[in-house]
Amino acid sequence: MKSLRTGMLMLLGLVAACSTPKPERFHSLLPAERPASRTVADPIYVDVAPVKVPAQVDHAQWVLRQPDDSLLLLEQERWAAPLADELRAALVDGLIARWSTIDVRGVALPAPAVWRVSVDVQRFESVSGREARLEAAWSVSAAQRGTTALVCRSTLVEPVGEPGVPALAAAHRRTAARLADEIGRRLQALRSGQPGTC
Repeated sequence: MKSLRTGMLMLLGLVAACSTPKPERFHSLLPAERPASRTVADPIYVDVAPVKVPAQVDHAQWVLRQPDDSLLLLEQERWAAPLADELRAALVDGLIARWSTIDVRGVALPAPAVWRVSVDVQRFESVSGREARLEAAWSVSAAQRGTTALVCRSTLVEPVGEPGVPALAAAHRRTAARLADEIGRRLQALRSGQPGTC
Protein backbone atom coordinates (compact mmCIF):
# COMPACT_ATOMS: atom_id res chain seq x y z
CA MET A 1 0.00 0.00 0.00
CA LYS A 2 2.81 2.36 0.96
CA SER A 3 4.70 1.65 -2.29
CA LEU A 4 1.51 2.25 -4.29
CA ARG A 5 1.04 5.62 -2.57
CA THR A 6 4.69 6.54 -3.21
CA GLY A 7 4.37 5.52 -6.86
CA MET A 8 1.21 7.60 -7.26
CA LEU A 9 2.91 10.64 -5.70
CA MET A 10 5.89 10.25 -8.02
CA LEU A 11 3.59 9.96 -11.03
CA LEU A 12 1.65 13.07 -9.99
CA GLY A 13 4.95 14.93 -9.54
CA LEU A 14 6.07 13.96 -13.04
CA VAL A 15 2.76 15.03 -14.56
CA ALA A 16 2.94 18.37 -12.73
CA ALA A 17 6.52 18.94 -13.90
CA CYS A 18 5.62 18.16 -17.50
CA SER A 19 2.58 20.44 -17.47
CA THR A 20 4.46 23.47 -16.11
CA PRO A 21 4.95 25.74 -19.12
CA LYS A 22 8.39 27.11 -19.86
CA PRO A 23 8.65 30.83 -19.15
CA GLU A 24 8.35 33.13 -22.14
CA ARG A 25 11.55 34.78 -23.36
CA PHE A 26 11.46 38.18 -25.03
CA HIS A 27 13.94 39.33 -27.66
CA SER A 28 14.68 42.76 -29.11
CA LEU A 29 16.39 44.07 -32.22
CA LEU A 30 17.77 46.98 -30.22
CA PRO A 31 21.33 46.50 -28.97
CA ALA A 32 21.79 46.20 -25.22
CA GLU A 33 24.31 49.04 -25.32
CA ARG A 34 25.23 51.67 -27.83
CA PRO A 35 27.80 54.44 -27.77
CA ALA A 36 26.54 57.86 -26.75
CA SER A 37 25.25 59.90 -29.68
CA ARG A 38 27.48 62.73 -30.80
CA THR A 39 26.07 66.23 -30.96
CA VAL A 40 26.65 67.67 -34.42
CA ALA A 41 26.05 71.18 -35.73
CA ASP A 42 24.20 70.05 -38.86
CA PRO A 43 22.29 66.82 -38.21
CA ILE A 44 20.22 64.95 -40.79
CA TYR A 45 16.51 65.13 -39.98
CA VAL A 46 14.62 61.95 -40.82
CA ASP A 47 11.07 60.71 -40.60
CA VAL A 48 11.17 56.92 -40.59
CA ALA A 49 7.72 55.66 -41.53
CA PRO A 50 6.24 52.56 -39.89
CA VAL A 51 7.99 49.51 -41.33
CA LYS A 52 6.00 46.94 -43.30
CA VAL A 53 6.71 43.26 -42.59
CA PRO A 54 5.47 40.04 -44.25
CA ALA A 55 2.27 38.60 -42.78
CA GLN A 56 3.99 35.23 -42.22
CA VAL A 57 6.25 36.70 -39.50
CA ASP A 58 3.95 39.42 -38.20
CA HIS A 59 3.37 37.63 -34.89
CA ALA A 60 4.41 38.17 -31.30
CA GLN A 61 6.00 34.71 -31.44
CA TRP A 62 9.14 33.87 -33.38
CA VAL A 63 8.68 32.03 -36.67
CA LEU A 64 11.47 29.64 -37.72
CA ARG A 65 11.94 28.15 -41.17
CA GLN A 66 12.47 24.39 -40.87
CA PRO A 67 14.75 22.24 -43.07
CA ASP A 68 11.66 20.99 -44.97
CA ASP A 69 10.64 24.64 -45.65
CA SER A 70 7.72 24.51 -43.23
CA LEU A 71 7.34 27.32 -40.67
CA LEU A 72 7.41 26.68 -36.92
CA LEU A 73 5.80 29.15 -34.50
CA LEU A 74 7.67 29.19 -31.17
CA GLU A 75 5.10 29.96 -28.48
CA GLN A 76 7.62 30.74 -25.72
CA GLU A 77 10.03 32.87 -27.81
CA ARG A 78 8.57 36.31 -28.40
CA TRP A 79 9.43 39.77 -29.63
CA ALA A 80 9.58 42.51 -26.99
CA ALA A 81 7.34 44.63 -29.26
CA PRO A 82 5.57 43.92 -32.57
CA LEU A 83 8.20 43.00 -35.17
CA ALA A 84 7.45 46.07 -37.32
CA ASP A 85 8.02 48.32 -34.29
CA GLU A 86 11.22 46.45 -33.37
CA LEU A 87 12.58 46.95 -36.88
CA ARG A 88 11.70 50.64 -36.99
CA ALA A 89 13.25 51.21 -33.55
CA ALA A 90 16.45 49.39 -34.59
CA LEU A 91 16.73 51.43 -37.81
CA VAL A 92 16.17 54.71 -35.99
CA ASP A 93 18.66 53.68 -33.30
CA GLY A 94 21.32 52.86 -35.91
CA LEU A 95 20.73 56.08 -37.83
CA ILE A 96 21.03 58.14 -34.65
CA ALA A 97 24.05 56.31 -33.25
CA ARG A 98 26.17 56.14 -36.41
CA TRP A 99 24.84 58.74 -38.84
CA SER A 100 24.04 61.74 -36.62
CA THR A 101 20.37 61.85 -37.52
CA ILE A 102 17.41 63.18 -35.57
CA ASP A 103 14.10 61.33 -35.80
CA VAL A 104 11.43 64.03 -36.18
CA ARG A 105 8.43 61.73 -35.69
CA GLY A 106 6.62 63.02 -32.64
CA VAL A 107 8.73 66.20 -32.42
CA ALA A 108 6.66 69.38 -32.18
CA LEU A 109 9.07 71.78 -33.88
CA PRO A 110 9.34 71.60 -37.67
CA ALA A 111 12.77 70.65 -38.98
CA PRO A 112 14.39 72.74 -41.75
CA ALA A 113 14.70 69.82 -44.18
CA VAL A 114 13.34 66.35 -43.54
CA TRP A 115 14.15 63.14 -45.40
CA ARG A 116 11.35 60.56 -45.31
CA VAL A 117 12.49 56.93 -45.13
CA SER A 118 10.09 54.08 -45.99
CA VAL A 119 11.02 50.41 -45.57
CA ASP A 120 9.06 47.44 -46.89
CA VAL A 121 10.52 44.16 -45.59
CA GLN A 122 9.82 41.40 -48.09
CA ARG A 123 11.63 38.52 -46.38
CA PHE A 124 12.52 38.16 -42.72
CA GLU A 125 13.69 34.61 -42.15
CA SER A 126 15.20 32.79 -39.21
CA VAL A 127 16.89 29.42 -39.77
CA SER A 128 18.25 28.04 -36.50
CA GLY A 129 21.95 27.26 -36.66
CA ARG A 130 22.23 28.58 -40.21
CA GLU A 131 21.23 32.18 -41.01
CA ALA A 132 19.16 35.29 -40.38
CA ARG A 133 17.94 36.93 -43.60
CA LEU A 134 16.46 40.38 -44.18
CA GLU A 135 15.38 41.49 -47.66
CA ALA A 136 13.80 44.90 -47.98
CA ALA A 137 12.87 47.53 -50.53
CA TRP A 138 13.33 51.03 -49.17
CA SER A 139 13.08 54.59 -50.37
CA VAL A 140 14.26 58.05 -49.36
CA SER A 141 12.27 61.11 -50.33
CA ALA A 142 12.52 64.83 -49.66
CA ALA A 143 9.50 65.53 -47.46
CA GLN A 144 9.24 69.22 -48.44
CA ARG A 145 9.27 68.56 -52.19
CA GLY A 146 7.28 65.33 -52.03
CA THR A 147 9.65 63.71 -54.51
CA THR A 148 11.32 60.33 -54.15
CA ALA A 149 15.08 60.71 -54.43
CA LEU A 150 16.05 57.07 -54.20
CA VAL A 151 14.53 53.57 -54.28
CA CYS A 152 16.80 50.65 -53.29
CA ARG A 153 16.67 46.99 -52.45
CA SER A 154 18.87 45.36 -49.81
CA THR A 155 19.52 41.68 -49.17
CA LEU A 156 21.31 41.09 -45.88
CA VAL A 157 22.28 37.65 -44.62
CA GLU A 158 24.08 36.97 -41.34
CA PRO A 159 25.40 33.47 -40.60
CA VAL A 160 24.33 31.81 -37.35
CA GLY A 161 26.86 29.31 -36.06
CA GLU A 162 24.92 27.89 -33.15
CA PRO A 163 21.32 26.73 -32.69
CA GLY A 164 18.78 28.63 -30.66
CA VAL A 165 16.84 31.87 -30.75
CA PRO A 166 19.40 34.03 -28.86
CA ALA A 167 21.96 33.45 -31.65
CA LEU A 168 19.31 34.24 -34.27
CA ALA A 169 18.31 37.42 -32.40
CA ALA A 170 21.94 38.60 -32.38
CA ALA A 171 22.19 37.91 -36.13
CA HIS A 172 18.98 39.83 -36.83
CA ARG A 173 20.34 42.77 -34.79
CA ARG A 174 23.34 42.77 -37.13
CA THR A 175 21.14 42.74 -40.26
CA ALA A 176 19.08 45.67 -38.92
CA ALA A 177 22.28 47.60 -38.12
CA ARG A 178 23.63 46.93 -41.62
CA LEU A 179 20.39 48.16 -43.20
CA ALA A 180 20.55 51.33 -41.09
CA ASP A 181 24.13 51.85 -42.34
CA GLU A 182 23.09 51.41 -45.98
CA ILE A 183 20.33 53.98 -45.53
CA GLY A 184 22.59 56.33 -43.55
CA ARG A 185 25.29 56.36 -46.24
CA ARG A 186 22.71 57.27 -48.91
CA LEU A 187 21.17 59.97 -46.71
CA GLN A 188 24.54 61.64 -46.23
CA ALA A 189 25.24 61.52 -49.96
CA LEU A 190 21.84 62.98 -50.86
CA ARG A 191 22.08 65.70 -48.25
CA SER A 192 25.48 66.75 -49.62
CA GLY A 193 24.04 67.03 -53.14
CA GLN A 194 25.49 63.85 -54.59
CA PRO A 195 23.33 61.75 -56.95
CA GLY A 196 21.38 59.04 -55.21
CA THR A 197 22.58 55.59 -56.23
CA CYS A 198 21.98 52.19 -54.70
